Amino acid sequence: MTGMIRKLVLAALVLTVTVAVAGEKRTFELSSLFTDHMVFQRDARLPVWGWSEPGVKVSVSLDGKSASAVTGKDGKWLVWLPAMKAGGPYELKIDHGKEIVIKDVMVGDVWICSGQSNMEWRLSNTKDSDKEIAASANKMLRHIKVEKNAAAFPAENFTGAWEVADPTTSGLFTAVGYYFGKEIQKDQKVVVGLINTSWGGTRVEPWTSFPTASKNPLYNSMIEARKTFIAASENIEARAEDEKLSKAYKKAVKEMTTMEKDSEYHQKFAAPGLDDSDWKFINTPDVWDNQGYKDIKGEAWYRKTVAIPADWAGKDLLLSPGAVDEIEVTFFNGQRVGSRGSFMPRVTEYWNKKRVYNIPGNLVKGGQAVIAVKVLNFAGAGGMFSDGDAGDMYLKPADGSGTPLSLAGKWRFKFTYVMPDAPKGNNGQRVVSALFNGMVNPLIPFPVSGAIWYQGESNASNAYDYRVLFPTMINDWRALWGRDFPFYWVQLANFRAPQKTPEADSWAIVRESQNEALKLPNTGTAVIIDIGEEGNIHPKNKKDVGYRLSLAARAGHYGQKGLVYSGPMYKSMKVEGDKIRIDFEHVGGGLVAEGGELKRFAIAGEDQKFAWAEAKIDGNSVLVWSEKVKNPVAVRYAFETNPEGANLYNKEGLPASPFRTDSWNVPTQK
Repeated sequence: MTGMIRKLVLAALVLTVTVAVAGEKRTFELSSLFTDHMVFQRDARLPVWGWSEPGVKVSVSLDGKSASAVTGKDGKWLVWLPAMKAGGPYELKIDHGKEIVIKDVMVGDVWICSGQSNMEWRLSNTKDSDKEIAASANKMLRHIKVEKNAAAFPAENFTGAWEVADPTTSGLFTAVGYYFGKEIQKDQKVVVGLINTSWGGTRVEPWTSFPTASKNPLYNSMIEARKTFIAASENIEARAEDEKLSKAYKKAVKEMTTMEKDSEYHQKFAAPGLDDSDWKFINTPDVWDNQGYKDIKGEAWYRKTVAIPADWAGKDLLLSPGAVDEIEVTFFNGQRVGSRGSFMPRVTEYWNKKRVYNIPGNLVKGGQAVIAVKVLNFAGAGGMFSDGDAGDMYLKPADGSGTPLSLAGKWRFKFTYVMPDAPKGNNGQRVVSALFNGMVNPLIPFPVSGAIWYQGESNASNAYDYRVLFPTMINDWRALWGRDFPFYWVQLANFRAPQKTPEADSWAIVRESQNEALKLPNTGTAVIIDIGEEGNIHPKNKKDVGYRLSLAARAGHYGQKGLVYSGPMYKSMKVEGDKIRIDFEHVGGGLVAEGGELKRFAIAGEDQKFAWAEAKIDGNSVLVWSEKVKNPVAVRYAFETNPEGANLYNKEGLPASPFRTDSWNVPTQK
């Protein structure tokens, strides 16, 4: 049985809650945490819970241990079984007059994996994923995805089912969680269960419970939005219409997914011999919304016939359709030559990225050639727009010879699939407490080893406040679980074009705010400013991310003494004439400059104007100076969205965390 089929079967077996109304019976239900292949946390009391009619006796047994309870007036029942050592497989039996048997139950370590899209990012969309997935069979690594749910009030349950890692399932695992769990499982020799409760594009505020958020003035600006969200959630007619749109939209996405994988379908529109004379014309570069197709979403094809000079025959060519919004597949004479973005899940960070594809010489002949571009757009304006720069659209020899052919201007154009209206929704995923309600509350009080977290990109607009908001959420979760469980997170990766001047920006402030949370006990961070991608907010290297998180867990939670788990972290500074000496913690075997002289240090005097600085390692310190700053008072390192070339590491290969020594006002600070 494939992973997807198994998930659908399990989902069908999990009966949904039917609230008792006017004497109506409530269906017996288990929390979705209790399905085949589940993982209990070792060395912790084990809760099992669910819902039924009031007054129903429920008996639960596991490996010879048993407990019973009677459902209360609210229909909920909860039993606690004694703590167990790692082991299994077992059968969990629940008897409420009828017996339910949960099979292949393991006891090991359970970790929550939460945050926004970089935590949600699937293994199938990462670097070397084909090879990793093919070798992923591992009964000791398991995963459950909490289905997305923005809820106005705390939800009882969620939709999801446990799966064992194998080539049919692991592609859908959280990639960061997968690599983290793989390292922990290998190190601890116990089964590891990953609870993936993540949602792309979300801020930290929706992940915090409302009783906590309502006490903090930093959340006040979101309270009105919550009132609107609650009103929308209680509007039965609006909810029914949105559900109708949602079903139609999901059906359309499924149909388009099938078409995307069908090479014969592509040839219907990419083949050179296609008669496209009845297609309309459209101008490029420009979005189709400006040309009579406003607000249309879906799939459209562009076709253009060009004359290839005879002396280009047999030469490699470079083909650039420019920037395309948002996913594109390009064909040359019917041959697929490139694409940017992927369909499932939709990867849209390439919408503003210029494409350049190589056409091998064996496909190039003199005379007419047809270029076909399929464009998929799901949000905002769509089409071959290239920021209006016609010079970005060309076909030319790769060796630089000859005059480039411009691809700007008129193309034949046709919509081949028009999406139905997307569900209007109410942006609940951005409403304070909504994600806690729908995707965290249903997990409590299931015991866990701890949590890993990858989020912060969406809080760039209030980056300075994040130093309060983030620890508030951590403390909130810990209080509700009743223990200060370990909490490890990923510091934001490098992204966007490197800055030419050493000016602080919002991403640098998010990283600093994340580091402020290290003041909490049982915390740690994985610094990844060296493995991001300039044009991709979702860097494909998730293996090193998971590995660095695992180092923090092994040193912290698992107590492995002597393990170097962090790169250098700023400790203190001292002015020495026209230089400043920086001391560090976590130097490991010593400081090193990867690839040459130290880069991305900046220095300033009392005027607070930073200049790029020279720097050198001196023992476990770094000396920083600049001829432009004779009386320095402050130093910053890698304090930018993309500190490209930042190369201070320890000998264990872990990068130094960005830092600043000053406390001057920075962007987003009120």
